[in-house]
Amino acid sequence: MRSVTFTAIEGIPLVGPGDNLGGLICAAMAAGGMQPARGDILVVCQKVISKSEGRTCELRDIEPSALATAYAARWDKDPRAVELVLRQTSRIVRMDHGVLIVETGPGWVCANAGIDESNSMADGRAILLPEDADRSAARIREEIRKSTGVEIAVLVTDTFGRPWRDGLTEVCLGIAGMNPLLDLRGTSDLSGRELHHTVIAVADEIAAGAGLLMPKAGAIPAVLVRGYSYEPCAGSAKVLIRPAEIDLFR
Repeated sequence: MRSVTFTAIEGIPLVGPGDNLGGLICAAMAAGGMQPARGDILVVCQKVISKSEGRTCELRDIEPSALATAYAARWDKDPRAVELVLRQTSRIVRMDHGVLIVETGPGWVCANAGIDESNSMADGRAILLPEDADRSAARIREEIRKSTGVEIAVLVTDTFGRPWRDGLTEVCLGIAGMNPLLDLRGTSDLSGRELHHTVIAVADEIAAGAGLLMPKAGAIPAVLVRGYSYEPCAGSAKVLIRPAEIDLFR
């Protein structure tokens, strides 16, 4: 019987700016009797990556603009937090009912530019998305290779909402070592009918599965995935962003 296993990596300490995250993950795996194998996938939550890269901001240092002040007053928000979101925004998609749906520099469309104050370990401190999550994944992958001699894929995740559906789920923001998409176009279904449009976002599916083992207050920022046969390649999560010309919601 085929199977894919997801194993939480426990014992990773609190992460700070400049920490070698790959080294910390390797040490935690070793302490737990885990050994990565070729073909494994390491899933790491965005928040610890942002912390290690110094992607945090103190709200006391933010001077809100007139737009941020007016919007915050209307919806009882912190104007400094609104201003920080606007500074990370390349395009405002929707701005209503106290919710800011925006497009970030890399092209992700999400609430509040992905900025979060939870688990920041200080009042008034916000955590920003990594500047380049693909680059972050590639760096961790190289750190793992140097430490263990094993080449694995690395996937960076964050929690996003979705059009059409309620609730949040983990999605892939950065990737290294595997193709985030499985293109089934040109293959056939059970009845022999050729598929013309089916492209599976396998990276998002893996991210969602790993999210079951990374509760928000669980202090488990990484999961090792084994058993999924992926297409090895340099990889970039940006291919998961629907092109503007075929985005019917733009």
